[in-house]
Amino acid sequence: MTKKIAVINDLSGFGKCSLTAAISTIAAMGVQPCPLPTAVLSAQTGYPSYYCDDYTDRMEYIYKEWEKMQVHFDGIYTGFMSGEHQIRKTFEFLDIFYEKDTFLLVDPVMGDNGRRFSIFTSEMETEMRKLALRADVITPNLTELCLLTDTDYRMIKELTAEEHLVTVAEQMAKNMMAGGTKEVLVTGIRFTDQENGQEMMGNLAVTKEGTSFSAAPFIGESFSGTGDLVASVVAAGKVRGDSLAESMELAGKMIGRAITDSVRNEVPRNDGVDYEQYLWMLGEKNRDKYGRQTF
Repeated sequence: MTKKIAVINDLSGFGKCSLTAAISTIAAMGVQPCPLPTAVLSAQTGYPSYYCDDYTDRMEYIYKEWEKMQVHFDGIYTGFMSGEHQIRKTFEFLDIFYEKDTFLLVDPVMGDNGRRFSIFTSEMETEMRKLALRADVITPNLTELCLLTDTDYRMIKELTAEEHLVTVAEQMAKNMMAGGTKEVLVTGIRFTDQENGQEMMGNLAVTKEGTSFSAAPFIGESFSGTGDLVASVVAAGKVRGDSLAESMELAGKMIGRAITDSVRNEVPRNDGVDYEQYLWMLGEKNRDKYGRQTF
């Protein structure tokens, strides 16, 4: 029987993010994505103008029908929420569908580059922290991890030497795990290599078994939707039995190629990366008998 992941996220017409990224990525990994829209947008919120149709009042109509169908999800993956009311709806969803053999991945879309998104109120932050502490896996960027752990982002960037950022991020991740979160993947840790002065971008996987860090040269642009792509690879990878470190490496290789192409072709950052041509990298046929990637 096909494995299934319920994806609770928004649908944006432009921006290659959220459900657009999740559906294509998860399906390419041989897992069925089952979308539960939180909102429908003309384009992601990074564009100067967009229309947003909030779906909070309709979310329940969808998942109540799923309850009638007695469906089972191998995983539940949450992304963008437009308010604390949607997070509470998600808790209702979990009460129905989060079972002993179901994992919960929370991508806590709260902010970036040291700033909390304007839509994020203190009440919403409190509810998101509760959701993250309940999760089996969370995939925050450094800003979101600071918000979840009530840590001053500016202090970390200003007072912490860049080579120690990874150590600080690891400790914050462990603080989340002490509160209930089982695994943490910190995305987009930007730092300067002290040996050659090159700007780098890395991801950090922290589990009870240990810590793994993967970094590559920063190519020169941050694009919409890359965090959604990482979270989607991690979610589908968990269904396939991949470790968090393996999913981190796989997502990094795929997204790295996509960003290289997008920078070369001068794709606007709000449009998102041209990742579609690299979805083949995620398929089972590119894994050897031990489950390792062969490209």
